[in-house]
Amino acid sequence: MPSPVSSIPNLGPATAEAFAKAGIHSAEQLREMGADEGYRRWLAAGLAPHFIGYYALVMGLQGRPWNDCQGDEKKALRTRFDAIKASMAGTKEKGRSELEAALQFFGVIERR
Repeated sequence: MPSPVSSIPNLGPATAEAFAKAGIHSAEQLREMGADEGYRRWLAAGLAPHFIGYYALVMGLQGRPWNDCQGDEKKALRTRFDAIKASMAGTKEKGRSELEAALQFFGVIERR
């Protein structure tokens, strides 16, 4: 029998309900696809992006408490989160083209 999404540390019933709207109904399904693909599906379902929710998911899939995310690890996760949002936003995010968003992602240009 599949485990509920809420069995993953840091994820409660409201988060499990939101993932169900994104077509993710079990912890096993979410673990198999990973945090980034799970979050892409979250956004594709029209659910609002939230950085803390994203890194709580990443930490939970690693079996770590959400507040364990700090320093350089948190900065790296912010970059991943922004890239996921940009990939789901079409051609522009905050007035930047896809090329500018990619250059920002790789650190070639500064964040606005």
